[in-house]
Amino acid sequence: MMNKDLLKEIVLEQAESFKNKKDALYREVAVSFIKSKKISIITGIRRAGKSTLMRQIAESGGPFYYFNFEDERLLDFTKDDFNSLWEVFLELYGERKTIFFDEIQYVKGWEKFVGRLFSDDRKIFLTGSSANLLSRELGTALTGRHIKTELYPFSFREFLNYGEIGYQNILTTATRAKIKRQFNFYLEFGGFPEVVISRDKNELRQLYQDVLIKDLIVRFKIRDTKSFRELVLYLISNVGSPMSFNNLKKILGFKNVTTIKNYIDFLEEAYLIFSVPRYDYSVKKQIVNNRKIYGIDMGMIREVAFSFSENSGRILENVVFLELKRRGQEIYYYRDKFNKHECDFLIREGRKITTAIQVVDRFDLNNREREISGLVSALRDHKLKEGIVLTSSGNEELILDGFKIKIKPIWQWLLED
Repeated sequence: MMNKDLLKEIVLEQAESFKNKKDALYREVAVSFIKSKKISIITGIRRAGKSTLMRQIAESGGPFYYFNFEDERLLDFTKDDFNSLWEVFLELYGERKTIFFDEIQYVKGWEKFVGRLFSDDRKIFLTGSSANLLSRELGTALTGRHIKTELYPFSFREFLNYGEIGYQNILTTATRAKIKRQFNFYLEFGGFPEVVISRDKNELRQLYQDVLIKDLIVRFKIRDTKSFRELVLYLISNVGSPMSFNNLKKILGFKNVTTIKNYIDFLEEAYLIFSVPRYDYSVKKQIVNNRKIYGIDMGMIREVAFSFSENSGRILENVVFLELKRRGQEIYYYRDKFNKHECDFLIREGRKITTAIQVVDRFDLNNREREISGLVSALRDHKLKEGIVLTSSGNEELILDGFKIKIKPIWQWLLED
């Protein structure tokens, strides 16, 4: 059992720090998430701004309790210490109905304690740096009693807001040039709030190491750390490329594909990488088909990847993928049955594909036919009337084979509602 006086000291210090820290930019979140009577869960990669969002919510309400479990003094904290923590809250502050817990997944068995608090008619906000870990626990102990939102690094709109550059539908030439210049910075530094503020790329390397060690190697007890690190580096260095477990096994010398699959599952839980399946009407084929890999942040990809060719097309593709994730879309990629044509993104709503998007760095006479052919093939196969080409520049509409093709700059698409 932890010393109660130490717990009091930690609670008081954390409360003071939480209250006094000034945030450069508030994050966007739905009002329904804040006002819901259910347990509100904020998940996302570390340093994405989950604590900032918590402070934003806390400032809009009444008295609350706050506790951050990612504190080196809490290494010995177990589920048996929850009662002591609750006694400390009551002794210091008296009865309060709103509770904020940061990174609570570090304590095994936390869900039973939270469930008990929730049953006493309290509003609870939780953060966690693991997607599936929270899902598993909430799915068993707290079924139907929680609402969840995922927080990613800054969107381009948030990036501009931090730089105090407003966006309107009608832009002057000077404003348009300023936004384009900021978009180049966004591609270079990414969207992690601390890096956006400091413009220090060393923080990206440190953050990458923290995620690898604290959220992956330690949490999942990975023994062969060398092979694991090599896999992560290979994946980040090849974003946007289709990959198979068997090919990864051969390239990196793993003994079996199960280990690779498990490792990739871990990486997705920690929000470091994401895998996108090739769309197929057969669920079985979707499972075995190659998947495309994308990273959590463009700045991190550029900073940690080995021999990353300046393939701006892949970086732009990653930017579009992340924005689709922020918008809560169900994402696939397309390849026809003859493996001749490919389209970067298909969006599914319900049982139907509703949108097809192709991402191209430079759209000109040399590649126009090739790039549009993949998009048109996807439109034809899924009976869609129009598609989108997102590119570095250009804004026009084409009619090709009876399909309407909308071509627009990526920066402009990122700022659309």
